[in-house]
Amino acid sequence: MCNNCGHTIHGRHHHFGWDRSIPPVATVAPGESVHFECIDASGGQLAQNSTAADLASLSFEKVNPVTGPVYVDGARPGDVLKITLDGFTPSGWGWTANIPGFGLLADQFPEGALNIWDYEAETLAPALYCGVARVPLKPFAGTIGLAPAEAGHHSVVPPRRMGGNMDIRDLAAGTTLYLPVEVEGALFSIGDTHAAQGDGEVCGTAIESPMNVSLTLDLIRDQPLRFPRFTTPGPVTRHLDARGYEVTTGIGPDLMTGARDALSAMIDLICASHKLSPVEAYMLCSVCGDLRISEIVDMPNWVVSFYLPRVVFE
Repeated sequence: MCNNCGHTIHGRHHHFGWDRSIPPVATVAPGESVHFECIDASGGQLAQNSTAADLASLSFEKVNPVTGPVYVDGARPGDVLKITLDGFTPSGWGWTANIPGFGLLADQFPEGALNIWDYEAETLAPALYCGVARVPLKPFAGTIGLAPAEAGHHSVVPPRRMGGNMDIRDLAAGTTLYLPVEVEGALFSIGDTHAAQGDGEVCGTAIESPMNVSLTLDLIRDQPLRFPRFTTPGPVTRHLDARGYEVTTGIGPDLMTGARDALSAMIDLICASHKLSPVEAYMLCSVCGDLRISEIVDMPNWVVSFYLPRVVFE
């Protein structure tokens, strides 16, 4: 964690979309560290006592709030903002939901479902799921981004070249992220913090969990960057690798269809092997399983694989 953060950006300073006209809540100098309070992806609409019935009243206008924006002194279009993620302070609770109409298999899972998680915030011990699985945790921020040059309000849901809702689980403590600056001051915001997620976030949600984030903001000048890039401090799947993986595949000429087929096969495998319903298996895949493109050159068919870490059931 950051022990010398000069600024704290409180959770009340949040917004629900990208807009260059949103006034900054603080100004920092390049090289300064900042502590952000991030609320959960529901914007406080879901709580520890929520049930699946509450999903019916969930307003998408209030999802994925981001804390900020912060003005970085001297940042100008064409620069690169360097973000070093120093550490996370988890809250100890979170939620995962199957939200009707959302997710890779939305057509197969039309009914809402919700799992409330309790986890050990200090030790980050694997979190119990449905009494039969334990999910290794790795806190990270799903949404990290800058304001776009284009005027007006832009939805926070899709990612953009300036970052945003990228949902890259390796944007964890120790990672350094680089984002292209499009407006004066960069106007940096962060939120959508997760306790764990698989690559793909296949049901549309991870372990959505409010937490605080400490990071350092710096500038790199005159090095044009088209899209975000990042550097990790070391291995990225050590928390999952210990017992190997169960892997299913989808093969065909369309990557999206292949991804759906690989995921559907894994859900079937989990249900046949463990005491989980299909929607419970679907949500489990979202928080700890990984979609991977295994082959994209042997035309006309490509291979997508779904990796589920065996450690969650041991």
